[in-house]
Amino acid sequence: MTNLVKTIARSLVDKPEEVIVTETSDRHGSVIKLSVASDDMGKVIGKQGRIAKAIRTVVKACAMKENKNVTVEILREDEAPVTEE
Repeated sequence: MTNLVKTIARSLVDKPEEVIVTETSDRHGSVIKLSVASDDMGKVIGKQGRIAKAIRTVVKACAMKENKNVTVEILREDEAPVTEE
């Protein structure tokens, strides 16, 4: 799932080298955290959150095929991890 989110995000932004995707688990399933450069945040979120919603929809559809529960979070710059895992 992380590769899917990374591929989508990198195709949307101007600085694909700054896309960081990490995956953690909680009691509800997997959480995929996406961080991009601050200049590219609007491109990932989109007008009224439409692109972010579309990314979440694609990931949920893929996760349903594998009987998994996956959540996608888009992190602000101050929440972003320092390095990619």
